[in-house]
Amino acid sequence: MRLVVVSNRGPVTFGRDDRGDRVALRGGGGLVTALRGLLSRHEVTWIASALGDEDRAAAAEAGGEALEQEARDGSPYRLRLVAHDPETYDRFYNAAANPLLWFVHHYLWGLAASPDLDHPAWRAYEEVNRGFAEAVLAELAERPADGVFFHDYHLYLAPAVVREAQSDAPLAHFVHVPWPQSDYWHVLSPAWRAAVHEGLLANDVVGFHTDRWRRNFVRCCADLLGAEADDAVVAHRGRRTAVAAHPISVDPAEFDELAASDDVAAAERRLHRERPERVILRVDRTDPSKNAVRGLRAFGKLLDDHPEHRGRVAMLALLDPSRQEIPEYVDYVAAIEREAAEVNERHGAGGRPAVDLRLRDDFAETVAAYKDYDVLLVNAVFDGLNLVAKEGPLVNRRDGVLVLSENAGVHEELAEWALSVNPFDVAGQAEALHAALTLPDEERRARAEGIRAHVRAHDVGRWVEAQLADLARARSLRA
Repeated sequence: MRLVVVSNRGPVTFGRDDRGDRVALRGGGGLVTALRGLLSRHEVTWIASALGDEDRAAAAEAGGEALEQEARDGSPYRLRLVAHDPETYDRFYNAAANPLLWFVHHYLWGLAASPDLDHPAWRAYEEVNRGFAEAVLAELAERPADGVFFHDYHLYLAPAVVREAQSDAPLAHFVHVPWPQSDYWHVLSPAWRAAVHEGLLANDVVGFHTDRWRRNFVRCCADLLGAEADDAVVAHRGRRTAVAAHPISVDPAEFDELAASDDVAAAERRLHRERPERVILRVDRTDPSKNAVRGLRAFGKLLDDHPEHRGRVAMLALLDPSRQEIPEYVDYVAAIEREAAEVNERHGAGGRPAVDLRLRDDFAETVAAYKDYDVLLVNAVFDGLNLVAKEGPLVNRRDGVLVLSENAGVHEELAEWALSVNPFDVAGQAEALHAALTLPDEERRARAEGIRAHVRAHDVGRWVEAQLADLARARSLRA
């Protein structure tokens, strides 16, 4: 099928090598990783923001046209980069999308003190969304598509602009973050929250990772817009929008290849030189929603309450610094560092820290750590899905145990094989870590094999095909 994928980040970003030649570098983020599977299965044009100077230079040289690219497996695709005014984009991303909308989606605002609504930032959000919509319309005028797939919270307003200009366009939007209940949307002004929901309802299909988030969206449309809504369809202003739930996944073949790569083998050797007897791993961005501070606190309490683990168990925390242009995120990194230092002060021994905190983005090191953990901690405050909980067990060789937040979307799929925790209960998380470390070998193996089998059977290809089927079904009902 001929598809147009629209997301803020693209599958690659451009830079220069040592010789000064332009090179395409792997795009960051879990969304891009998951969507790369589309490129080998369909004819894809990917529309994304030009994020750096080299991206903007490439976009300018292309004169607004798409660039011909090759995916990692050699599959061809087209990349159309949207170059935004830098000041407008900064407000769009660092004030409107993050933290305003991100904090709404993850229930992170302490409403007694924040936020104060930033009207210029919202105008920038509208402008960037218009820029994306114009790029979509230009692409459709040049090459009609079987489906246009918008992704995530950056682009809520763009579908309505496209729909107004091209009423028969086949549009779908997948939301990768949690959808909060209707009361929490009152953080936004009436006009803004209406624009978010009406923008999504301009699509033929809106998708979420879980039934939990899907139900919340349907109820919000009824509460905030007065839309008519049943369990799977929302009717508003003469349009009917299907609402579906399909949890995203990974490409097992890609992770098998990565796990066997030379870069990962070198990272494994480095990790093994420093390995304690047992390893508790966490892999996250330094985002407040990921709950790293409480996770570190829970690990410290584990060692406080269970002295038998002291000196034998360490936490390896691989945390990618995230959105450091935003004060709330800078403050959270500092809080992570303080908490790690406090745990190490209490429980570090013999020159070996109890917490090995690494603040960097090193994907080979991450995959190496996935292969070798005894316990994987995912304790997000809220999360749309969380791919770490699928990636780690897929390649782990030690029958590692997953300790999983009940507020991560992936909990809906993996709860029967994980140890579930409330992300706000530090003592409960400490006891879950202790339970994970002391589970009998046979139970560890059964849990680990259950997750691996589920992820291999429900891979990213199945996720993609489910969405294509939803869009085809919705379009046939409209015809």
